[in-house]
Amino acid sequence: MLIVSSNDIPGYEIQAVLGEVFGVTVRSRNMGTGISAGFRALSGGEIPEMTQLMLQSRNEAMGRMIHAAKSHGANAIVAYRFDSGELASNWIEICAYGTAVWIVPVSEYAKRQHEALARAGRLPHQHQYATNVDEHGPPATH
Repeated sequence: MLIVSSNDIPGYEIQAVLGEVFGVTVRSRNMGTGISAGFRALSGGEIPEMTQLMLQSRNEAMGRMIHAAKSHGANAIVAYRFDSGELASNWIEICAYGTAVWIVPVSEYAKRQHEALARAGRLPHQHQYATNVDEHGPPATH
């Protein structure tokens, strides 16, 4: 699955627009993380526990968006974005969204990239985007 934030993909032709796709996750902070993060916030600087929670949440939302695009029959997502919000002051919501499309390579570079993608099943940087609701459990196998 080729995923870009732009509206088109250089070297590829979009042959079909298959619709909007999105992935959403809502996470709550566990008590230990919240207390630890609160103490760290007093001294300023990065809060690693919250950074980890946000990274896991973004990857979860991205994985769900990819799954939705595959179910639409897409081989790419264009115009993808993230949005986030806070719910009831203890929960965070992350939404990844974009437009599912069917693309074909037209340039030589794109053809080589497309062949590598087909062999691997997905691009190397996307292996982390598997849905995994419990960040303490094993990663999903799809």
